[in-house]
This record gives sequence, structure tokens and C-alpha cells, in this order.
Amino acid sequence: MVKRKSGADQVATSKTKMDIDDENDSGSDDDDSELQIDFEWFDPQPAVDFHGLKNLLRQLFDVDNQLFDLSELTDMILAQPLLGSTVKCDGNESDPFAFLTVLNMSQHRETEVMKQLTAYLTSRAATKASLSVLKDLLAPTSKAQVGLILTERMINMPHQVVPPMYDMLQEELSWALEEKEPYEFTHYLLVSKVYTEVASTLDAEPEPPTPKKQKKKAAAKASEEEVFYFHPEDEVLQQHALAHGAYEFERQ
Repeated sequence: MVKRKSGADQVATSKTKMDIDDENDSGSDDDDSELQIDFEWFDPQPAVDFHGLKNLLRQLFDVDNQLFDLSELTDMILAQPLLGSTVKCDGNESDPFAFLTVLNMSQHRETEVMKQLTAYLTSRAATKASLSVLKDLLAPTSKAQVGLILTERMINMPHQVVPPMYDMLQEELSWALEEKEPYEFTHYLLVSKVYTEVASTLDAEPEPPTPKKQKKKAAAKASEEEVFYFHPEDEVLQQHALAHGAYEFERQ
């Protein structure tokens, strides 16, 4: 199973914050500057990608990252170099700016980091009714074959680098199944990050104590706050999901 990933025909343009600000200030001036960067897609490289992937995993799990053995998780990703992609802009020997892969949770069930992830995701899902199905899917007796999709990219990376990675992953999974490898999934589980906006209270007048009934209404309203996505593709994937939901980090 061999593939070559190159950004020769897929060029994304990224702008620095200063460039964007200059365009906003100058209106339709013709002297706006752009910084063009060529991105390349590669297989995960065990010899060079360990620290870059581990840092991206640390970013993905945010304040809860210390709950997991990220070194073992990184090794697990690098142990399947023909499945998944990294994105770089300075050659194959440079650090990845983005990655996408999938791990078979059943196959790796007995590893320490997969036990940690399963326990964590099950406990977090228990706080959200919309994620109740996850408990059954991840139970030791479950017959489901769950593929854990892990993906993250550096802040301000253009989202245009993502569709090629998903396209290649689909192709790689097809090749793997032809070779009878353990990637025949019944479900995919995607872990990502979202946020909600918090209204500023700096100029607000102090309010009198709130009755218990009103507190419940306020809590219900807060739970319906609009969710924003760090990765715009997650909003599209959510529309096709069996279940979805957001939970609070365990460590605040």
C-alpha cells in the first residue's frame, strides 16, 4: 500500500494578521500584500514527527491533556504510517502543522492510553444526555467497531488543507480493507473543541439575589447558548452525526 502526497497542485494562501488589517484599512487599494505558502501532505514519519504530533495532541486535549499518556498515543499514530496525513510547508523533515488519522479503539483497547481515553470520554459523555449512546458504543462488551478520529492543526492554519486529508483517509481505508487490515468501522468518533461566547459583565450593574426558579431558567438558557467551532468542518460533520454534544473539560 503505497501513496505519495504532495501539495504541487493544491496551494493554499494564508495571510498574516497584519496583512488582513492593512486590507481593512486601505479599502480597495491595489498595493495589498499577500503571503503565499505552499503546503505539502505527507505520511506520518516515525523518525521526525513524534514531537510535532505530540504537541498537536496536547493542543487538541487542551487543559485535560495531562490525563493521557500522549507519548503512547503518538507512538500509536506513528505505528500506522500508511494511514493518515500530516501537513508541512518546509519539506518532509520539518514539523507538521496539521494532522489527521484514525485509530481502531477495539484493537487498542488494552493499551493504557486507550483505557484512559475510553474512561474519559465515557465519563464526559455522562454529563450530556445527547451523548448517552457513547457509553454503549465504548462498553467492553460492545460489538461496535469504533474508529477514533484524531485531527488538529496550528492556529490560523487555513481550513483548505483539511478536505484533501479526509479524501486521502477514505482512500487509505479502502486500501487497508482490501488488505484485510482491521479498519472496518461501524462508527467514527471525532474529538474536537468548541466554545461559547461569554457576555462581559464589566459595565453591568449589580443584580439582586436571584430566586431558585429564575436560576434554573438562567441555567437552561445558558445551556442553549450558540456554539462556535474552532474548525469549520466540524459543523458540517455534526449535521451527519448519530449524536453530538459538548462537555466541559475535567480540569478547569
